[in-house]
Amino acid sequence: MLSSLEGKFPPAILALADGSVFIGQSIGAVGTAAGEVVFNTAMTGYQEILTDPSYCQQIVTLTYPHIGNTGVNGEDVESGKVQAAGLIVKDLPLLESNFRSQRTLSDYLKAERTTAIAGIDTRKLTRILREKGAQNGAIAGLAEGEAATPARIDAALAAARAAPPMVGLDLAQVVSTDKPYEWTQTEWHLGEGYGTQGAPRFHVVAYDFGVKQNILRMLAERGCRVTVLPARTPAAEVLALSPDGVFLSNGPGDPQPCDYAIEATRTLVERGLPVFGICLGHQIMALACGARTFKMKNSHHGANHPVKELDSGRVSITSQNHGFAVDMNSLPANVRATHISLFDGTLQGLAYVDRPAFCFQGHPEASPGPHDIGYLFDRFIQSMRTHREKTA
Repeated sequence: MLSSLEGKFPPAILALADGSVFIGQSIGAVGTAAGEVVFNTAMTGYQEILTDPSYCQQIVTLTYPHIGNTGVNGEDVESGKVQAAGLIVKDLPLLESNFRSQRTLSDYLKAERTTAIAGIDTRKLTRILREKGAQNGAIAGLAEGEAATPARIDAALAAARAAPPMVGLDLAQVVSTDKPYEWTQTEWHLGEGYGTQGAPRFHVVAYDFGVKQNILRMLAERGCRVTVLPARTPAAEVLALSPDGVFLSNGPGDPQPCDYAIEATRTLVERGLPVFGICLGHQIMALACGARTFKMKNSHHGANHPVKELDSGRVSITSQNHGFAVDMNSLPANVRATHISLFDGTLQGLAYVDRPAFCFQGHPEASPGPHDIGYLFDRFIQSMRTHREKTA
């Protein structure tokens, strides 16, 4: 933390399950939060990251040193609240400055009751996570006048070690909507804000496994009336709505326990509907076709990940946020790989060869991140157009 801010915030403790301890300043809420500690290499978009439901029960370390420069506003959110369990940064800037800013990051975190720590060596922390893999941890934000005593450090370590492992956790239904709703908001444009879809050409049913709002905006922008359904909605209820296509959203946790989603996806794909999945939706589609998923040692979180499209050789810089991946060698004969990561060669996309269904591991809605691979939304629109023509 910048030296001129020292003493203006009470202490905070970050404890990892392996016994590592960091002492910094509490820039968020008072209290203790535990979860899986991961690092994200994006330089911008901290507000979108914090409100992404895919970060449920995760503590996010931002590797870019200065976080909070542009403050927080009421528009750059991906859900109705902060979803991350906690935030770790190196430097909280002296001032926030942006024409859209409405309050400081610290004020926002306190209002959202989110624990956060600043003033620690995030490079050292990132090296620990890189070498040992993501592990559980806990942030203890202390109140004014409290000290990081050995007893409080021990309590933080105990909280870190008591947190459940991510493997086996079904978090999709935790963050999903309780009831169906319609979405009509379109993308944000400078000087105009968000728009409204008033003349849809397609009807898309979107499964909410932890959906980011910008995904829904990009579908609406492309002429879709979007009906969002809870994660546990059976396929029969989707078919009763007669959609032109089905979208499988991003979300947190392990895909394997989501048997309800896997079964529904299998049925919808077999019925021949156009289906498009992102992130957790990609993993669920893979499991629905009989492929396998696995927990990654070093998960992908950032906005600078190069991905290659195998058909064209096109390389896109993408936004990524996942700790599980699909085993490429487990794909059945009627499913092919479409994209791979140029960082580690892991599978980034797949498509059925006999059905209009495909999916992508990263985040083509790019919130935050580059827009290189947004063409996948256009591909989904074309898939629905083709399917309508064939079935007319």
